[in-house]
Amino acid sequence: MARVLLVEDDDAIAVPLERALRRDEHDVVRTASGEHAVASILEDPPELVLLDLGLPDLDGLEVCRRVREAGSLVAVIMLTARGDELDRVVGLDVGADDYLSKPFSLAELSARMRALLRRAGTGQATPVAARAEPAGELLRVDLGARRVFLAGEEVQLTVKEFDLLAVLHREDGRVVTREQLMDEVWDENWFGSTKTLDVTVARLRAKLVRPDGSVRLTTTRGVGFRLEVGAPDA
Repeated sequence: MARVLLVEDDDAIAVPLERALRRDEHDVVRTASGEHAVASILEDPPELVLLDLGLPDLDGLEVCRRVREAGSLVAVIMLTARGDELDRVVGLDVGADDYLSKPFSLAELSARMRALLRRAGTGQATPVAARAEPAGELLRVDLGARRVFLAGEEVQLTVKEFDLLAVLHREDGRVVTREQLMDEVWDENWFGSTKTLDVTVARLRAKLVRPDGSVRLTTTRGVGFRLEVGAPDA
């Protein structure tokens, strides 16, 4: 069971969805207001937010942007009726962890929720496997606490950003294929575009990569990504 904030203004969608979530023993609070959603997330954080993109006041993009800028790392699944992939990418770019296009099945939503809650530490599955020691002093990834430190300062990451970093960090400078990252971070329940991976990599790169080159997240075109920690080769 998880505490879920459902942000949806359409009763035809929200009422049966709330009923289904309660059947799965989730503790559900619903709001139709983006402003109220922001306040609720920051004052009394839920474990997961189901966030409609089209709201009557603030849209879902602005809600997500505001809570991320305020430092909230709550798991967010964005619900959108829009079919344009650009809308989905923008949603991920402002910090959503996942998205579903309407109409969606309750089975798929439940699977996505379980995956996110599991990653966030509220489920029973074990976290991404880690090496016994970190790849370097500069960057420390604490898998048990799901915390990341760069040069001694904590870096705030969303659920998916942390999972992506955990896999890249574990491989210690080796290229990790796109397929492996999608399998490990988004798992078998992901049916969306791999553009999601590119957006999450870009967000992670912006938070970690240092101007002096001591942390590098590089792209091997057509293959995958590599995280390198330490002074670049001369």
